[in-house]
Amino acid sequence: MPSSKFPRYWFVIPAAGVGARMNADKPKQYLLLADKTILEHTLERILTMPNLAGIVVAICKEDSYWTSLSIRQNPLIHTVSGGKERADSVLNGLDYLADKIAVDDWVLVHDAARPCVTLSTIKKLCDELIESDVGGILAVPVSDTLKQVINKNEIQATIDRRPLWQAQTPQAFRYKLLRDCLTQMLARNETITDESSAVELCGYVPKVIEGRTDNIKITRPDDLMLAEFILKQQEKNL
Repeated sequence: MPSSKFPRYWFVIPAAGVGARMNADKPKQYLLLADKTILEHTLERILTMPNLAGIVVAICKEDSYWTSLSIRQNPLIHTVSGGKERADSVLNGLDYLADKIAVDDWVLVHDAARPCVTLSTIKKLCDELIESDVGGILAVPVSDTLKQVINKNEIQATIDRRPLWQAQTPQAFRYKLLRDCLTQMLARNETITDESSAVELCGYVPKVIEGRTDNIKITRPDDLMLAEFILKQQEKNL
């Protein structure tokens, strides 16, 4: 088992995407949510994490928005160039940490556009994984009825939702394990939808830790209004 008595936590935030489904004039992580960008909200939530060693943000080489954010000056925040796909950006962040991190330190990968994550949820994830030598993810059970659709929007079957969970972030893994798995799967040109999928393809079994339904990912325009409502409700309960 890992020997670290006081675990250290690094975050990697892939923020090099353009968010095409938002139909916006800038990458979605830089859209305003209340009085700040989505990315600023996300980073501020993570900066409240105890035992935080640092945050690595992977941004696009052509990104002209990052330098306008004052939060980038926080000494715990580092940047790297993002890659073509999410997995490439995450791996770039992990490579950056190679001389700064122990092999069994924790790395939590979190979506830039998931600003409603709470500190209590992150701590729950970390606490429940503390004895794991692999890691795990936040997820919530699927609550809606699922339909399998083919051809011209024709229902082929109703899917049993009982064993299905909707993956969220953060996803937390031991540093060396995650870096090795991403490196191997990218070299094999495997489809990597999230960090857990790379770990699973290498034969490991991550754990699922139940998260909260308000930890939404902003993907479409309507999500901005929902996220603003959630943030306001969360602030009332602080």
